[in-house]
Amino acid sequence: MRSLAPLADLAEQQYGVVTYRQMRELGLSNGHIHRASKASRLRRVHRGVYAVGHKRLSRHGHCLAAVLACGSGAVLSHRSAAWLWGFLPRFPSEPEVTVPSKGHRRRAIRVRRTAGMPDRDCTTRNGISVTSTTRTLFDLAGVVSSRDCSGAIDRAKRTGCLNLTELDELLARRSRTVEARLLRQALALYRKPVYDRARSELLFLDALEQEGVSLPVLNCWEGKWEIDAYWPAERFAVEVDGWEAHGSREAFENDRLRQEEMELAGINCVPISARRIETEPRQVARNIRVLLSRRRRDP
Repeated sequence: MRSLAPLADLAEQQYGVVTYRQMRELGLSNGHIHRASKASRLRRVHRGVYAVGHKRLSRHGHCLAAVLACGSGAVLSHRSAAWLWGFLPRFPSEPEVTVPSKGHRRRAIRVRRTAGMPDRDCTTRNGISVTSTTRTLFDLAGVVSSRDCSGAIDRAKRTGCLNLTELDELLARRSRTVEARLLRQALALYRKPVYDRARSELLFLDALEQEGVSLPVLNCWEGKWEIDAYWPAERFAVEVDGWEAHGSREAFENDRLRQEEMELAGINCVPISARRIETEPRQVARNIRVLLSRRRRDP
């Protein structure tokens, strides 16, 4: 019987999966493949794709198996590609793969078809054919909520994968699509002059503008204090933070003392968590508008 060592070596390079064609190219006969399957040394994952020697595949293994099952020109895409790039924290229930327009349906794979995928929209990551970071964000905009899309864009920014120039080029190519419209809306926040600020501060400024509130000075110094957002005329400040920003109980207590000293100096300081700005930015902006109005009326 022919040794399965070359097959095991190939599987090790491919997250434990191989195709029928690859096995035939290694010199395995149909009978050999059949006997290995009967002996549970090969386990069918998709039509023409097998796991070698085990039942459980890693998520990367499931992704590669789905791409291999869909044939030439197939690439991991949409939510699966976003997971692979680190833009979404959750692995989708079924791998999503984009194929040329004549691709066949596959069980347990969400197959999406396209008339053509330019080479610049495709790449490889961890040995898996996948849509580029730019194309992934574009496709994702059409299949997830605006909140998830915004979160994916933020993760892309933090990992250095957000390229507005490339996105603009893709939006120009696909300008009349639903994905283009939704992605433009999601990207609007990142085109502000303060693009490099933390996401929570960007959301904060955007909500203030929508509520008609005058914009504060960001990250400025007033006396000995550096303030996140400050309205000098009203001597009103907002600190945007979360527990993780303090790092320790001592830092947390120091922040409370700092706010007390600012109040004694006549600066009204309101702490707002980044999480609250993420979940209800408009309500935060409305509250700020009311507080500013009170400061103007009762300085």
